[in-house]
Amino acid sequence: MSSRTTRRIAAVLVAGAALGAVALPASADSGPQARRSNVKISDVQYDSPGHDNGSNRSLNKEWVEITNTGRRGVNLNGWTLSNKDGRTYTFNRLRLDGHETVRVHTGKGRDHDGHVFQDRRNYVWDNRSDTATLRNDNGRRVDDESWGRHNGGGNHRR
Repeated sequence: MSSRTTRRIAAVLVAGAALGAVALPASADSGPQARRSNVKISDVQYDSPGHDNGSNRSLNKEWVEITNTGRRGVNLNGWTLSNKDGRTYTFNRLRLDGHETVRVHTGKGRDHDGHVFQDRRNYVWDNRSDTATLRNDNGRRVDDESWGRHNGGGNHRR
């Protein structure tokens, strides 16, 4: 094959690749994370019942539930849950199966089916007003839930 023919074939291949990249819709280029997530903040207990005495028992009565409303499992490794002040919990080695919920407790404990623990010694969620934000492993906001005095009570259910 002559070098002239080789250059023509190479030019056609490069042009085709460039055209293909431009013609792709953004969602095809972004992979599965570009689709709307089925993972949601489904319930928040931001004011642990009873007196906030700082005990581990009281801390663990403060929690956020994350639910996968879809049929397919989702790997939550590297996902984060944070408050408006930037206190962040990072999920580690957790797969949330379809239609499954995990409760993220503030205090210390041993992770087990449906329950994970932030292992904190202080409350995370402000009782008066705060925002829980769930982000995927790429840092994109997946869901958030806000509350304030106007909501009344210390529990928010979607």
